[in-house]
Amino acid sequence: PPLAPSARPAYASRMARPECPRCGGTGWRTVEDRSSSGRARVAVRCDCSVADRAAQALTRARIPARYQHCDFENFDTDLYDGEPQAPAWNRSLEQTKLVVESFARDYPGGTTAGLLLIGPCGAGKTHLVVAALKQLVHRGHSGLFYDYRELLKHIQDSYNPVSQATELEVLEPVLEAELLVLDDLGSSKPSPWALETVGHILNTRYNKSRITLVTTNYLDTPPSTSEPARLPSRQAVPREDTLTDRVGQRIRSRLYEMCRTVELVAPDYRKEVRQA
Repeated sequence: PPLAPSARPAYASRMARPECPRCGGTGWRTVEDRSSSGRARVAVRCDCSVADRAAQALTRARIPARYQHCDFENFDTDLYDGEPQAPAWNRSLEQTKLVVESFARDYPGGTTAGLLLIGPCGAGKTHLVVAALKQLVHRGHSGLFYDYRELLKHIQDSYNPVSQATELEVLEPVLEAELLVLDDLGSSKPSPWALETVGHILNTRYNKSRITLVTTNYLDTPPSTSEPARLPSRQAVPREDTLTDRVGQRIRSRLYEMCRTVELVAPDYRKEVRQA
């Protein structure tokens, strides 16, 4: 006979869909035990509960709604067309995808190195690290996504006397997460407090052998620029910041130790689409 409700784990109903016709919201359904010689029936977890657990795991990972569709299958490596550099740009997309996909496939694989994806905004860096995070969460690993500016703001908000969260409550999940995605590193103007905070996060995770995936729009060397003819001869073109300019030499050095650097060489595709 089916298991009595009292014999089922209490937590199952909290993860099941109340409207599910197969389990009635309990999270469990009964099936015939084919391995038995009799007509015994056993309780198994309902599919709706499994799906809900996966959805809850992704919610706990804090993946923004705009990136929840991202996976390796829908990452296009043939975006650019009509430009002389298009083959090289598409090849860079394909190579970067292969690196991130291999990381996710082989994880944990005995390595303590994460990934640092460097390239212009709109080239697909966030798409790829989210695809890796989603794949690993679905395999049972735990992970956390944070935008760099949002993380710093959450920590700053914890200093507010009326805040419901303390600095420790904000930082602890970031420091302890099995896998952390830190998106858009260096996007906010560097300050001593910001550099000290991100340095503490990266150093702690490095010392605990936690894996971190980082994206940034800032290169290690400034892009080569030529002075436009329309500018007066005495007006110099401002040099663009490098990653070291944005995070400091110590943090950049730490990233060399804890991440494999992968540079994505392609223009901002979103900008290309808007202009088209």
